[in-house]
Amino acid sequence: MKLALIGDPVAHSASPNLHRGFLEENDIDGSYIAIRVPRGQGAAAVRRLRAEGFAGCNVTFPLKEEVVAPCERLTDEARRAEAVNTIFFGNQTIGANTDGIGARAAIETLLDEPVALKRIGVLGYGATARAILAELHDNDAYTFCWGRDAARVRGAERRFEANAWPAENPPEIIVSTLPPEAVIPDELMTALQRADFVMDANYGARATLAQTLNRDVVPGDAMLEAQARASFDFWLAHLAT
Repeated sequence: MKLALIGDPVAHSASPNLHRGFLEENDIDGSYIAIRVPRGQGAAAVRRLRAEGFAGCNVTFPLKEEVVAPCERLTDEARRAEAVNTIFFGNQTIGANTDGIGARAAIETLLDEPVALKRIGVLGYGATARAILAELHDNDAYTFCWGRDAARVRGAERRFEANAWPAENPPEIIVSTLPPEAVIPDELMTALQRADFVMDANYGARATLAQTLNRDVVPGDAMLEAQARASFDFWLAHLAT
C-alpha cells in the first residue's frame, strides 16, 4: 500500500510517522513518503502518483484547492470546503477532506463534550478554515469567522451560516488557521487573550501563536492526529469495497 504526502513545505510534517504507525497497527505492508510539490504543480503530482500505483495521498498547503481539479469525485466535506486533503486512487480518483473532522475531534477531546451550541471562532477563510467551519456548522456549533479580507469573510459567513466577529463578548473557543508569520491586530489579540482556550492549527516549530500571545495555546498535534486517522480510515474503507 503506497501512500504519500504532497505539499510545500513537507520536511517538517509529522504525517509520515503517524501513517507508518497506522500501517503497522493494521499489519499492512506499505509505505508513506513526503514529496515536496510546489504551488501550481498539484494536479500534475496527483496524476503522477496515480500512474505510479499509489493507493492514496494526503495534501497539505498550498495544494488543497488546486488538487480538486484532477479528482473525479468529491466527498460532501471536500465539496463544501472546496478543498481536498485526502485522495484515494481506485476506479476513480476520489477527493476527501478530513481537516474539519480533525479539528472537531480535537476540540471535543479537550472539552470532553460535543461542540454543539459552543461559541467557536475560526481565524482565517482558507482551505483549512472552510473545512472547520463546515464541520462545526454540521455539528451545531455557534461559529464566528475572522479575516482581513472583508469580502472573503462575508462569503464564509454566508456559506457556513457563521456570524460576524463580535466587537464585544468574543467566542470562548478560538481556532487559528493563520500562518505563523501572520500579524495579529490589537483587537484580535484582546479576544485571543480572553478566550477559554485557543487552538493553533500549526504544530511543531510552526506553532508560534503561544509565543505571540504569551499564553497557553493548544498546538495542532491533536488536530493533525485526528484528521490523519480519518484519512487512513477513508483509504481502508475504499480499499475494502
